[in-house]
Amino acid sequence: MKLWSDSFKDGGAIPAEFAFAEPDAASRVRLAPNRNPHLAWNDVPNGTASLLLLCIDGDAPSVGTDVNQEGKSLPVELPRADFYHWTLADIPSSLSSIAAGQLADGVVAKGKPGPEAALVVRDGIEHPLRQGVNDYTGWFAGDAAMAGDYFGYDGPCPPWNDLRLHHYVFRLYALDVPRLPLEGRFTGPEALEAIRGHILDEAQIIGAYSLNPSART
Repeated sequence: MKLWSDSFKDGGAIPAEFAFAEPDAASRVRLAPNRNPHLAWNDVPNGTASLLLLCIDGDAPSVGTDVNQEGKSLPVELPRADFYHWTLADIPSSLSSIAAGQLADGVVAKGKPGPEAALVVRDGIEHPLRQGVNDYTGWFAGDAAMAGDYFGYDGPCPPWNDLRLHHYVFRLYALDVPRLPLEGRFTGPEALEAIRGHILDEAQIIGAYSLNPSART
């Protein structure tokens, strides 16, 4: 199975168009267009009943004490953890692409609705999809203006003082079940656990993003 994007090259930089935030000379950062990138795939194996798409930042700081603090930097060697940006489930095997901005376009305070809120139309056929909550749900939990369930895609927003370049893995799983075996609200880790024993194949591409011009791999 192969996965690619017209929005960025595998191993290359993700444009700010597909990020949650972008650099700003006056205020460090500002909100970005936050559109989902284009993704397309082929060579789906026989027997595929549905697909699951994840986007994970594996470079998120595991300790948030110094995140976005003036006069401090997050060292490259700081322990890291996964931050889930997107969990898209129940993608039919007949679907082979998602257009840029089709499922996310702009930052929505308190989060986009879900889980049964995503809809892709191709050749006049409607394909209802489900989306899990991403990890901005936890990040904004203590912010009265932003707190809520963040369903679907919300793009990169690494700490502006992080010296480590962040890498975003878009991974597609071909499954032998037509529907993700989860009901109601679900997270990326819960989706991964639910597809154990149901994976026929997988493919991935990686994009990089930073809000710090001094960041390095």
